[in-house]
Amino acid sequence: MRQVTRRAFLKSTATVGVAAGVGLSANPAAFAADAATKGPWLKKAVKYSMIQHKGSVLEKFELAKKCGFLGLEMDSPSNIDVKEAVAARDKTGVVIHGVIDSIHWNTRLSDPDPAVREKGLQGLLTALKDAHAYGAETCLLVPGAVRDKEKENFDQCWERSTEQVKKAIPTAEKLGVKICIETVWNEFITTPEHLIKYVDQFQNPIVGAYFDISNMIKYGVPPADWIRRLGNRLYKFDFKGYSKEKGFGVQIGEGDENWPEVLKALKEVNYSGWATSEVKGGGEEWLKEVSRRMDQVLGLA
Repeated sequence: MRQVTRRAFLKSTATVGVAAGVGLSANPAAFAADAATKGPWLKKAVKYSMIQHKGSVLEKFELAKKCGFLGLEMDSPSNIDVKEAVAARDKTGVVIHGVIDSIHWNTRLSDPDPAVREKGLQGLLTALKDAHAYGAETCLLVPGAVRDKEKENFDQCWERSTEQVKKAIPTAEKLGVKICIETVWNEFITTPEHLIKYVDQFQNPIVGAYFDISNMIKYGVPPADWIRRLGNRLYKFDFKGYSKEKGFGVQIGEGDENWPEVLKALKEVNYSGWATSEVKGGGEEWLKEVSRRMDQVLGLA
């Protein structure tokens, strides 16, 4: 029943706000989710911060489009004017599919200090509101980190971050923006079972998984196995290149991701939508190279 409810929710968010007679700018799920269902089954995107081009926001969107990217993921907070970005989105057709809560590492929801946790919560709420304004469907969140065996251990990280995410759920529901828990090297969520249990505890499909395919190779479970176990909890994924021998010192397509098996697993769980790269930034030539490598591993070439 939970999976059916989650799948129905993902479909229904594309119409949130329409019934109420509101426009597209107030309906993020409709804008980004609709874009994700048209064209290729996997849609290439990059983090906006990767576009290292001296120019206006519009020029950066245009460059992303020129390099073959259909979508972008923005940071929050940032010095980008939201209205300017939305205008660039509308003019170029490059979708802002998601927003990253970019203060989650240093202002953690698991911090021992309640004041820091409250600041982290406000950061998450701001990111959700920015996502709504951008017309994005998700907000990427690292929920916490295990930093101290006495003051910020696994259990404390779980309890504290869970409490703060629960506080953000009503806002996420109101705005129609999903909170996506990302897998990183925080020594917290290191197995598929951890992520499944963490997401499922909220008993609400407004919270899902944002799986970094490359990050989790370190912990021993193949990426395709993560994907199969997550099933339709998987809302988004990003990647780079990771080798057990060279770490992140490899390019996209040169690591141990086993892309044929990853693509097979994605199809098995009926995933379709955004595939976002997260590598170093650069100018036009570098972004074209990233785009080319993405085409190769995603089977889009």
